[in-house]
Amino acid sequence: MNDNKKILVVDDNDFIRMQIGMFLKSAGFEVTEATDGQAAQDMLSSDPHLIIADVMMEPVGGFAFIRAIRNQGMDVPVILVTGDQNNDLLEQSNKLGVASVLIKPVNKDRLLSMVQRALQRTG
Repeated sequence: MNDNKKILVVDDNDFIRMQIGMFLKSAGFEVTEATDGQAAQDMLSSDPHLIIADVMMEPVGGFAFIRAIRNQGMDVPVILVTGDQNNDLLEQSNKLGVASVLIKPVNKDRLLSMVQRALQRTG
């Protein structure tokens, strides 16, 4: 069911990025990785079905990256990953049309269920 579904994972923490990538690959997804929002923007030609992005990254963070792709007219679903649980973050996520927010540490089952829900919404 997940064959040919491409997911772009954007996180500046190598361990977390590889962990999320491993979880997704084990579920049959095709995974591309980027270390920050700028690198991710350069990879968007791969046309992912879903993006999983960390909020706090340098030099280009998750929100700046999402704003940039929304401004380009990309309506791809985004799952934000963060260790932060403040209300401003959730409010900003809603404004940018983020599919869901995943709180670190990343739990494999929760990640995969969020991914399935986000992909079902887009067909």
